[in-house]
Amino acid sequence: MDSCLLFATELYALPILRPLAAAAQRAGQRVGWVVPEAVAGYLRADEPRLRSARAVRAAAPQAVFSAANWVPPGFPGAKVQVFHGFNAEKREPDRGHFRLRGFFDLYCTQGPATTEPFRALAREHRYFAVTETGWPKLDPLFAPPPDAPSLRPADGRPVVMYAATFTESLSSARAMFDTLRALTARGDRHWLLTLHPKCDPQLIARYRSLEGPFARFLESDRLLDMLRAADVLVCDTSSVIDEFAVQEKPVVTLRNRRPKPFMLDVQAPGEVDAAIDAALARPPAILAALATHAAAIHPYRDGRSSERVLAATATLLAGGYGSLARKPLNLWRRWQAAQDVRALLPG
Repeated sequence: MDSCLLFATELYALPILRPLAAAAQRAGQRVGWVVPEAVAGYLRADEPRLRSARAVRAAAPQAVFSAANWVPPGFPGAKVQVFHGFNAEKREPDRGHFRLRGFFDLYCTQGPATTEPFRALAREHRYFAVTETGWPKLDPLFAPPPDAPSLRPADGRPVVMYAATFTESLSSARAMFDTLRALTARGDRHWLLTLHPKCDPQLIARYRSLEGPFARFLESDRLLDMLRAADVLVCDTSSVIDEFAVQEKPVVTLRNRRPKPFMLDVQAPGEVDAAIDAALARPPAILAALATHAAAIHPYRDGRSSERVLAATATLLAGGYGSLARKPLNLWRRWQAAQDVRALLPG
């Protein structure tokens, strides 16, 4: 493979795909990015954006890596799903993480908890392959670059991160605002705050107003820096929980949809403060549950998941997964994808 595309429809896709792009470039491959205008401003000078369908065809990629739940079927190359998050169980399996849309040739799964369900689906549908690789986004979490910035305060205060899901019915962002205003002003902890970039802009503005001596608000492209820095995460029902938990650091959740043994789940914002104190004490039972959960969702700690994704893609291109069936002819979904591509790549 000498050329590939990175397909990023949202800002949160950049930290997922950047480690993969870096690994591809280290292997001598040409890399191009397909992104909308809202994301283009966050690309770096060494991340070339392809602006037209003609440019995509000229690039002749052997593979397209997507962190979205779709990929343009008309793009050249194998279509590889690397996922936009862990399985947060926001929906039932057939409507959530394991929903098939008929776009992908290869699913690169994060750990046993997702590998086995996707392999069962592959046996049933036969038009895609599945390989467990780990998640490229977490490569810098376990093998951070030497110049990775630290968000920890110099005074040694414990660091608490707050994040919320975009799904309004499950989000704690509105309910937690007044509590966070009090906790971030108190000064006994340092706070790192973030919201999903598609949240209500007025809500994001309110959260930005919490910035001060003991709190910072950061965009989702700084998520890995926040995950590394924080001692405890406060959240609701979001895949960020799993991204944090793979470090075996404790998580406080507010009304999680399906609380698990590693979470300190509470029912009201007023209970969050005491739960943070309990989490900072690192109870042995919670730590044991965290270790079990981390092994199930992402057992890789070597920071080389991107290389495994590239190797799995090379196997696919070489026919190493055998003859795959034709993808389903979902005309409605393909029509929708075509409209989206025209908006994304007008030329």
